[in-house]
Amino acid sequence: MPLPLTSTFRDVLAARSRPLAGMWVCSGSPLIAEICAGSGLDWLLIDMEHGPNGLESVLAQLQSIAAYPISPVVRLACDDPVVIKQVLDLGARNLLVPMVSCAEQAHRVVEAARYPPRGRRGVGSALARSARWNRVEGYLTDADSHVSLFVQVETIDAVEVAGQIAAVDGIDGVFVGPSDLAASMGLLGQQTHPDVVAAVLRAFEAVADAGIPVGVNAFDHAVADGYLTAGAAFVLVGADVALLARGSETLAARFISAGESAAPA
Repeated sequence: MPLPLTSTFRDVLAARSRPLAGMWVCSGSPLIAEICAGSGLDWLLIDMEHGPNGLESVLAQLQSIAAYPISPVVRLACDDPVVIKQVLDLGARNLLVPMVSCAEQAHRVVEAARYPPRGRRGVGSALARSARWNRVEGYLTDADSHVSLFVQVETIDAVEVAGQIAAVDGIDGVFVGPSDLAASMGLLGQQTHPDVVAAVLRAFEAVADAGIPVGVNAFDHAVADGYLTAGAAFVLVGADVALLARGSETLAARFISAGESAAPA
């Protein structure tokens, strides 16, 4: 019996009545991913760039999230076409490619995510979870409708050509990364610096002119509110590891007096 697939993140964004709020899942743990999937948030970002994630852990997290009404997006470590093919074959339907700096690179990413003749994605649907081992009827001919592709603009040079990147056919949305953007501007660690915020907003305007949704990362909730007001369609407002770190520190501050230690270091 042919099996249906759920909506892509592109489809969810197109049908939204409000901005979509999500969080990073960086721990590599399927259990933590499942806990976050049941939170009521709109989307999760499984991170292969800065998290301890490989193909097997991404697969396990996709499987644990699948039972929940939330959109998983996988951020790759780079734009390697082999990795793009492998993660798509795992059944990831929403990809975010980091450090895209020009329209030519965006074109290459689109090609890597599409089957011939439009692209160069390797064909292995009979062997892969993406097509449910050929149980999704017409997967090869309709594959573009089953995959949404987002790219990350996160340097000042990329901001200046954000409109060109967003205009590439096959790019479904642009995600702005203030951390690396700040570093590229000589403002390392200063994501909320006025010059960084101004650059983010320039990227917003350029992407909006291209007619596709723009998103951003903002753990500072006041800054996130400002970006939402400025037109962000999707935001990341937290991360599993950061929430655990800050929460455990809060417990320690509450129950352990300063300078005390339970055992020698």
